[in-house]
Amino acid sequence: MDTAWFLEILETEGRLLADAAAEAGMDAVVPSCPGWRTRDLLRHTGVVHRWAAAFVADRHVAPRPMDGLPELDGPELVAWYRDSHRRLLTTLADAAPDVECFTFLPGPPSALAFWARRQAHETTVHRFDAESARGGAPAPIATDFAVDGVDELLRGFHARPKSRVRTASPRVLRVRVTDADAAWTVRLSQEPPVTTRDSETEAGVETECELAGPAEELYLALWNRRPVPAMSGDPALATLWRNTSAVI
Repeated sequence: MDTAWFLEILETEGRLLADAAAEAGMDAVVPSCPGWRTRDLLRHTGVVHRWAAAFVADRHVAPRPMDGLPELDGPELVAWYRDSHRRLLTTLADAAPDVECFTFLPGPPSALAFWARRQAHETTVHRFDAESARGGAPAPIATDFAVDGVDELLRGFHARPKSRVRTASPRVLRVRVTDADAAWTVRLSQEPPVTTRDSETEAGVETECELAGPAEELYLALWNRRPVPAMSGDPALATLWRNTSAVI
């Protein structure tokens, strides 16, 4: 799973997002993002693309805020989003492999790999949102990419102090993909979750709740876009995830 692989996915997903948004129209409700219409989705994702590209282009090593949302609408907003997506792709494709800049999650071996991965997943989730606004069958998500996205969410986003998935006493949650050899053990407490891949050290650990399903379905469920395909054990932990796992 190298940078080129993520960039290929990012290119496809951004094009599908823009196409679906244009077909849906700017006033379409986005069911997977309560309170949003398609214009909100395009404005948000375009600003994120430009924010990410600027870190790499400027070699900026410290965090900085995103720009404000554009006031564009209709075809002009779709065109602006397509340009934002193109700028991101061009910036990442042209960057030196060893470029140094700000990142905010552990995992990838380089800043360039981080941003290619993060923006590929950002765009895929919001492409699903755009397609949910348009209606009809969404584009599929490849199993290996979905597994990587679950890993990024569990071992990246929810390893940060910002994670609100906490329990008063120690609990153990398992997340398992049913169409690939991938599972994670998530230790919950009053501190940020600590997650390990079962293939590394955690196989056989007794857990209190398991969330399971095909990689694509589990990926969307853990991002709170669809229900969890299958749950066993204590349902309170599944409810805890649903109520507290939104990334902020």
